[in-house]
Amino acid sequence: MNWLHYLLMFGGGVFLMNAVPHVVSGVLGQPFQSPFAKPRGEGLSSSTINVLWGFANLVLAYLLLIRLGAFHLDDGVDALAIGLGGVAISLFAARHFGKFHGGNAPER
Repeated sequence: MNWLHYLLMFGGGVFLMNAVPHVVSGVLGQPFQSPFAKPRGEGLSSSTINVLWGFANLVLAYLLLIRLGAFHLDDGVDALAIGLGGVAISLFAARHFGKFHGGNAPER
């Protein structure tokens, strides 16, 4: 496979993992940051917006992983690329949103 395939897998992992906090926050009825808030990525969006944004991320993950990238369950390198994308966005989100929710410096 070529580098474009693995880039699609990486991007699919990013969108797949990014869907999680938005869908979960929305289903729990809690506001959460989104690209549609003001200021962008810092202000809170409604639970409804977060559910919609989370499902948009799932659609993008599907398109990148299945339709464009042709992900194969038995290919460990595909799984690694998806996992690396998921870890990358997770670490970014932990640091970025930790500023607003106290996760970067929890009280002991």
